[in-house]
This record gives sequence, C-alpha cells and structure tokens, in this order.
Amino acid sequence: MKIGMVSLGCPKNQTDAETMLGILTECGHTPVQYPEEAEVIIVNTCGFIDPAKQESIDAVLEMAEYKKSGCCKLLIMTGCLAERYHDSIKEELPEVDAVLGAGDYDKIAEVIEQAAEGEYICLWGHQNCEIPENLPRIITTASHSAYLKIADGCDNNCTYCAIPMIRGHFRSRKIEDIAAEAEELSKNGVRELIVIAQDTTRYGVDLYGEYSLDKLLMRLCEIEGIHWIRVHYLYAEAITDSLIEVMAENEKICRYIDMPIQHINDDILRRMARRTNRREIEQKIAKIRSKMPDAVIRTSIIAGFPGESEEQFLELYDFVRDIKFDRMGVFAYSKEEDTPAASFEGQLDEEVKEERRDRLMELQQGISLERNNAKIGEVIEVLCEGYDEDNFMYYGRSRADSIGVDSTVYFAAEDEVETGSFVWVQILDADEYDLTGKEIRK
Repeated sequence: MKIGMVSLGCPKNQTDAETMLGILTECGHTPVQYPEEAEVIIVNTCGFIDPAKQESIDAVLEMAEYKKSGCCKLLIMTGCLAERYHDSIKEELPEVDAVLGAGDYDKIAEVIEQAAEGEYICLWGHQNCEIPENLPRIITTASHSAYLKIADGCDNNCTYCAIPMIRGHFRSRKIEDIAAEAEELSKNGVRELIVIAQDTTRYGVDLYGEYSLDKLLMRLCEIEGIHWIRVHYLYAEAITDSLIEVMAENEKICRYIDMPIQHINDDILRRMARRTNRREIEQKIAKIRSKMPDAVIRTSIIAGFPGESEEQFLELYDFVRDIKFDRMGVFAYSKEEDTPAASFEGQLDEEVKEERRDRLMELQQGISLERNNAKIGEVIEVLCEGYDEDNFMYYGRSRADSIGVDSTVYFAAEDEVETGSFVWVQILDADEYDLTGKEIRK
C-alpha cells in the first residue's frame, strides 16, 4: 500500500516515525510524499503540552479529510498523544482506524494488516519495554544529517512534565548497538550525527551503573565519515568533568551545549523538582566556558510557573541578561493534567505567563544580535544545506546551529557548492537570527 506519514513533536518522535517507514518499506509498502496519494496515513502525534496536543488533533482531522477526497483507506494514530489518550480516541476521533502508543511503533506493519481487515486496534501501555534494535529506518531529514536516539523515557519526574507517564522509565541502548547504527548512517552518507534522548547526560546509568555519555561520544568519534557530532538535552547537574573534557578535546564534537535550565530561582527549581540549583548552574556554565571558550550554550526556560512572583521572575530576567546565553527558547507554563504542578496553588493567568515569556524573548533578541554582531569578520565552518533561489545565496548551518531550531548562515560562492559539503565562510553581516557571508578557501 502507499503510506503517508505526518510526524509531529520532538526529534525522538521523528526517529520513531522513520523506523515505522523503514519497517513498512521492508514489508513491501511504499512511502509517498503527498497525503492525497496515500492509501494509509499515519499521524505520529505529540502529547507534551496543550499547543502540541491541539496541533496533533488538527493534523488527524486534516488527514481524515483524505478519506473523503483522496484515496486514503486507513488513518492510523501513533505516538505520544495516542499513548496518553488511548481510551478516548475511538469515541472522540472516530475517523481513526487504529491506535499505537509510544512503545508500539515497531508493530506498525501488523496493525495496518489487521486494520485493513476491518479490525479496530488499540495498542498501548508498553512504553517501558526494551528498545527494539536492528530495525530498518528511512531518514526524513536531509541525507547528510540524522538524529541518533541513545535512550528513551525519563526518570527525572519534573513536576510540570508528563513525559515519564508517556514514554516510561529511562532506558539506555548499548554502546555497541548505537555505534552500529551510527556506522550504518555514515555508510549511507550522513555527515552529522545529532545525539538525542530525553536526558542524554544520564545515558548509561541504568546499563553501566555510571554516567557514560563521555564513553559513547569517544566511540562515535571513531566512526569514519562522521564530521560533526552534536548533543542535545544536557542537564546541568549531570554534566561531568569527564564529559566536558571529551567535548573539549575531540574536534568532531560540536561545542554546542544544549542545557535546559527551566528557571534559576531556587524555590521555583525545587517546586519543579529539578535536581539542581542556581549555584550549581552558574558553576557549570563557568566551567564550560573556561574549558571551551568557544562553546555555544543553548537553554530553554519556563515562564509563569505556578506561584512565580514578579520578584522571582525578575531574578530569572536578570540572570538571562547577565549570563548571555547564545540560544534560548522560552515557553509559557502549560498546565498538564495528571502532573503534580497542575494542582499547585498560584496558577497564573495566561496573559501574565505570555507577557513574561515575551519579555524574556525580547531580552534574548538583543543578546542574540550582540552575539551575532561579534561574529562579523570571523571565518566559520558551515554545512551547506541548499541554495536559496530568492536571495541568490547558498545557506547552511555552523557548529553553533542545530537543525530546525537555530540560526541560518547565508553565503555567496564563486563556484557551485554541493549540498551536504562543508565550507569555510567569512561572516560579513548579521541580524538577531541569521548570519551572512561569503565562501573563502582555506
């Protein structure tokens, strides 16, 4: 059958979608790009916060229209929203023919076969199962970059977060299995690995009894053909000295520190059940910048957590102003059912949360412009991702920019530049988000 896929949410969800496509292709099905061509449409949903849930529901309803106007025979709902609300989907979304929770994506082929015979399937509750290995996968990012999921689930149990309920306990993959997948990706032309998990810094604690991300990264650095290794979701309290040393000493590893702090006030951090405090966060940032002066630090912050006073918000605001993160995302607190924080006193009005988020983002825009202006005149390495016909320039990402979330580097070149190649670009201009320059020969 012809298979259409819509995948929403985080990169971890995307790797599950890519595995489903790989399994279905191996079983003789054919992925298609346009939903109007698909006989089966899979919507791989996100259920993290309210806006993501709504986006997923809207996508399901939009794809359901192709059962009327296209050739779609089956609509399958998978992923985190399917896991979290499995018991109400049949009634609330009767257009859906089958439901697979977050731990059941590897059963997609059997489910489609059963659904095609008219049976309504709902699989859920297996999010704590061992992560299946050696499954086929079709990369849906650009062919030169790929996500590499090293663990699933989370044991941090932050009071605002539903992920442990949806994705289960933290489960690491073995180093040899991860390395084997990375080697296969390299053979297929991948030059950049983006290492992901809900908390990459706790990798290996369950398998090896100790933080093992440093050992995994050293193994990945041995793989020929891989030029950049980028790591997402590093938690401050679990960034070890050894990990910093490995990142500082290995040229393949981008000095890109994606470290979500969420807040800086100690009382707020305690009520979030974060395992750190302001002093430790400040010390870790200072150590990173001391060992890696060129490190780029990205963070995420929650504005308007229940009970956050104006004074506590201003402490956060002043911290952001003084520490000058290179990259920052800010989210207005989302009250998630069945999480402890949903029952906390002091829930703030949406207007207050959004106003505080906007103040932080406006502050960060100025910091980002200052950071980018400081790069004018520098020569940086850029991964070319294509040619912009409107601007008559090539575009790509630097070591400081991850896929889909950070800045773009636009550059002119005298000769044709192949997509997926690495070039050196001298920066000539900058704005709050992007850099512009020209290719130079080194």
